Amino acid sequence: MVPTLRRHDDKDHRRRDGLGAAGDENRIRRLAEAGDATGLATELLRTVGVPGFGGPDWTWLTDVLDVCPDEFRLRAALAITELSDHVQDRFVEVVLRKVSFEEHLELVESVVVGMGGKGTQHVHDLLTDLTQAWPRAGREVPGPVVGAVRRAVQATYGIHKLERMAGFPGHPPFSPGEAWADQALADLDGLGEPWRALAAHAVTATTAQPTAAWEQRARRLLDAVGPEAARTTISRWLALVGRPRTMSVRHLDDEAFDPYNALGVRGLIWMLAFLPPGADSPRVLGHLVETALKKVQGLGPRSPMLANAAVHALARMEGEAAPAQLARLSARVTYKGTAKVLGSVLDARAAALGLTREEVEELAVPTYGLTEVGRRTATFGEVTAELTVTGTRTGITWRTAAGRTVKSPPASVRQDHPEGPAELKSAAKDIDKMLAAQVERLDQQFLTRREWPYRTWRERYLDHPLLGTLGRRLIWLVGDRACCYADGRLRGLDGVPLDPAEEAAVRLWHPIGRDVEEVVAWRDRLEHLQITQPFKQAHREVYVLTAAEKDTRVYSNRYAAHILRQHQFHALAAQRGWHNRLRLMVDDTYPPATRELPRWGLRAEFWVEGIGDDHGGDTLDSGAYLRLATDQVRFYPAEAPANSGHAYGGGYEQWVPGGAAPVLPLPLEQIPPLVFSEIMRDVDLFVGVASVGNDPTWNDGGPEGRFRDYWTSYSFGELSGTARTRRDLLDRLIPRLAIAGRCTLDGRFLHVRGELRTYKIHLGSGNILMTPNDQYLCIVPQRSAAAATGEVHLPFEGDGMLAVILSKALMLARDTEITDPTITRQIR
Repeated sequence: MVPTLRRHDDKDHRRRDGLGAAGDENRIRRLAEAGDATGLATELLRTVGVPGFGGPDWTWLTDVLDVCPDEFRLRAALAITELSDHVQDRFVEVVLRKVSFEEHLELVESVVVGMGGKGTQHVHDLLTDLTQAWPRAGREVPGPVVGAVRRAVQATYGIHKLERMAGFPGHPPFSPGEAWADQALADLDGLGEPWRALAAHAVTATTAQPTAAWEQRARRLLDAVGPEAARTTISRWLALVGRPRTMSVRHLDDEAFDPYNALGVRGLIWMLAFLPPGADSPRVLGHLVETALKKVQGLGPRSPMLANAAVHALARMEGEAAPAQLARLSARVTYKGTAKVLGSVLDARAAALGLTREEVEELAVPTYGLTEVGRRTATFGEVTAELTVTGTRTGITWRTAAGRTVKSPPASVRQDHPEGPAELKSAAKDIDKMLAAQVERLDQQFLTRREWPYRTWRERYLDHPLLGTLGRRLIWLVGDRACCYADGRLRGLDGVPLDPAEEAAVRLWHPIGRDVEEVVAWRDRLEHLQITQPFKQAHREVYVLTAAEKDTRVYSNRYAAHILRQHQFHALAAQRGWHNRLRLMVDDTYPPATRELPRWGLRAEFWVEGIGDDHGGDTLDSGAYLRLATDQVRFYPAEAPANSGHAYGGGYEQWVPGGAAPVLPLPLEQIPPLVFSEIMRDVDLFVGVASVGNDPTWNDGGPEGRFRDYWTSYSFGELSGTARTRRDLLDRLIPRLAIAGRCTLDGRFLHVRGELRTYKIHLGSGNILMTPNDQYLCIVPQRSAAAATGEVHLPFEGDGMLAVILSKALMLARDTEITDPTITRQIR
């Protein structure tokens, strides 16, 4: 890639070259006379902005260029577009003054494509003149030029000639280069004029919501092509949105959406909402929300505009499937703008039904055809398919007429019932997505104080065909008695069945405030029943005030002085219900990461700040810090004024209007134990997952070795609350492993004796030291590490580091069998 040239001010220019504007002018004349288009472009870009060059007097330059051939000047203009991401105001216009474009259309096409997109805000007239070269020559405007002009229009503001010609009558309604648009254009060739009119109308979706006039015309066009055909075809096109680009475009990231085509996508989304919903429509829109919110480095979410449009379309749809997608997305979407839209949509639905938001989210969970908890059976002739939910994953097995079990549908099913296997496979994918969302929602219920009458709870959780697969693996309080589901009944810790009253209050059990003996007994009970909980409950970490926190009174330093990867922390914070802003290396202030606790009248704050002062080294190109330093955790009344601190650090403070006194943080001893424990658990998670100390490749201390001391202290230091829970669990699990005789728990480490070495795996970071002399062993865990623990029954899901530690232990105990050269070079 050709580097972008940096503008120099006059002082920098003179200091480097010892030349004034006259010296630059002579050099430019020599380059023009030599026919060096690239050299001329480079020199012009370097000198633009120097007094005498950036003003209105370009006479000397036009005198130089007017005697140059048109082809040379077009090549110089092309070089300018290739060397600079931002085309100067009148710069290229001066270079191309009086050029006859019609005789050099191939070069003109390259110039237009190079200028199209960002950085062309001030060259509308030039782009218009360049584009009109084809009609003047009696030729059709090429597709790449059409796409470039359309993108340029979307990157600018105001009405101008360029915008008026962007429709390009006679050209395809969508710009090629995206998988969905290519498919749509291919289909339109054979679908006829009504479909082309519908597509042309789609790209006029330029408002946030469809106007009445827009909707009326859209409905007429949909009627003309037929509602069923429209639903099927539009759903097929939208299902391709987000696929890899089929043609790269300058000024547009390959992961980004073409801004002109995005209007067409929005229009098609609106149209889908006007049609009777089919089985695929809500699923396609739900997937599109997630696709549109996928983040692109340096850009952020691909298209919140399309995500919001899809949410509104789902809100308009009838039937069971659309509310289910909204409920799933409400638990999964973390982008603030779209999450707010989802909240408004669900609140409106709740108000219309006379229910609470929580009830709407519960009632919206579909059964997906499951006829009993976690099981669905379908018959295709003499073949039976069974879909089962195990944990949070689904599987499909097939049984032939002879009773033989096979993994894939027999040929008779594929031939006589082709839609059956596809529908089952789609249902399985939907179930997996919904279960993941419901696990997150249920894990958040501890702080919501949610209670249900027993009759309602049994219907929505215990006996619900899908949610029952989660509810039956959790511990509940019915009245004041703890119980779980076993052998077809709710049973207490002693195994005695419960017969609750219909109105008995039910809520999730939490270990805070329970006797240690009860907690341990529940762990034993679940282990005996071979129940794997969907998230930590019986083994949930409990955080109580330390002596140091009693001394500091109003803040906790328990997780201060850590180094976190900002973007990973930001994603985790959003997932756990915290509000956080990405910090940029700019002169601006930011609030701390906060979690609102409306049911408790509180707000929790986690103070962080950006690290480093090297733009591009300590930041992304966008200016976003790569890493953060952590500080205090505090609690305030919910209505207290917000704190803020500078991006560069320096502490937080409240801005209080009118000279009023700031609101002080609340003493930690006044925070309800459940709230304190859950907030500190969140912060422990942020540090435990996002710390650079977890990265096995950072043993050199990262950039310039600046973080070597921190990496060492974290990688092999004291255990956090989560790591201590992990240690207690390993103490129970290791005796059941085939390698138990080679493993010993000692303090912060799991010692594993191999044939070649003895290894010490840290229970917090998963990093490894080995004999002799505690030599560091770098093993980068694979994504499939959890699969290597199949011989062990784990009591809960979700602890990725536990799976990593176990997989490393199983591998290192047989170190003579390791073949990976990146490991064998270190251990032999």
